[in-house]
Amino acid sequence: MTVDTATTADATELGDAGVILPVGIIGFGWMGRAHAQAYARVRHHYPQLTPVPKLMVIADEVAERAADAAAQFDVPSTVADWHDVVDDPAIGAVSVTAPNFLHREIGCAVAGAGKHLWIEKPVGLSADDARAVATAARAAGVRTAVGFNYRNVPAVAAAREMIAAGGIGEVTHARFRLFSDYAAHPDGALSWRFQRARGGNGVLGDLASHGADLVWFLLGDIESVVADTAIFVPERPRPTGSTSGHQLASGGDRGPVENEDYVSAQMRLASGARCVLEASRVSVGAQNSYGFEIHGTEGVVRWDYRRMGELEVGNGHDYQDLAVATRFVGPGAGDYAAFQPGAANPMSYDDLKVIEAARFCASVRDETCHGATIDDAVRSAQVLDAMTTSVREGTWVSPDTHG
Repeated sequence: MTVDTATTADATELGDAGVILPVGIIGFGWMGRAHAQAYARVRHHYPQLTPVPKLMVIADEVAERAADAAAQFDVPSTVADWHDVVDDPAIGAVSVTAPNFLHREIGCAVAGAGKHLWIEKPVGLSADDARAVATAARAAGVRTAVGFNYRNVPAVAAAREMIAAGGIGEVTHARFRLFSDYAAHPDGALSWRFQRARGGNGVLGDLASHGADLVWFLLGDIESVVADTAIFVPERPRPTGSTSGHQLASGGDRGPVENEDYVSAQMRLASGARCVLEASRVSVGAQNSYGFEIHGTEGVVRWDYRRMGELEVGNGHDYQDLAVATRFVGPGAGDYAAFQPGAANPMSYDDLKVIEAARFCASVRDETCHGATIDDAVRSAQVLDAMTTSVREGTWVSPDTHG
């Protein structure tokens, strides 16, 4: 599907600025709001972008939440049934920000209807789910985007260029961490996130999926993994109403947590390098502590999400007692120039979603891939499935052959 107004129904004229791409959002929790904000802001940062996304409909089973969102974002329509978005011939693209267990059904339906698809990770509960959506998108010829937002950080883009150019020599070993405390409270509501059939493999899909994508994005193919997982908060109170985000629900009946709170994996990379990936949703005292440290034969590069615009870099031939300095990224690193005019001006999480929205629209326009796509989701899911198999079998597993 293209955005040629002469031949398609998914775009309308916008004068000299180009065309409008009518979009819908399915599921309006925190992530649905992040997508809505990205659509609203994208033209501010990418003034030459075409097509321009215009949010036309929000689907959410909680009517009041959808109505409040529609009023805030000036959206003309809300529906309770996501099928109404898929069946609407006026909608050209859809953001799928519903719970994980719905990703496969909704993603395949969106693609099957010929609509471009921006879907959140991990895209379903397993690699089979992600592959099904990828197959549907390929058959329909639609463009896809997947929410691996941390690869959009300009500092991460700068680190990737540095590593590829040999700036730290040959990579020898690395450590990636994704620690959060969003589920550390024992009274955190027993939402779908903690149920195997609805939330999948817990922290693997939620956080380790980002880590698997970053490992590949920065260091290349993962040859094999061995992993260990744990559940540290075995029971939580059942919520008495709808939930959004990570709410507490003290006083209710308690039920079992069915999926993983923690994962640690060792990785052998195709390059010969070694890597450790660790993720936890119950790390008391760690709020969004995400980052990496990559060592090479001639240096090191480190990044911390909470200091998004900085890299710690040491390189040269002083193999012992090597000095490490902080570098502030600026225009010229990734998409930084679309947001700030000079180095060391902070960017935010929401800015990363704006970058995703821009790349999604550019993919629709150019009929080619910009940014993370459904194929990246499949690759990440294969790594997560391999971790799960490794825990069960107690051995190294190759993501390439698993499943």
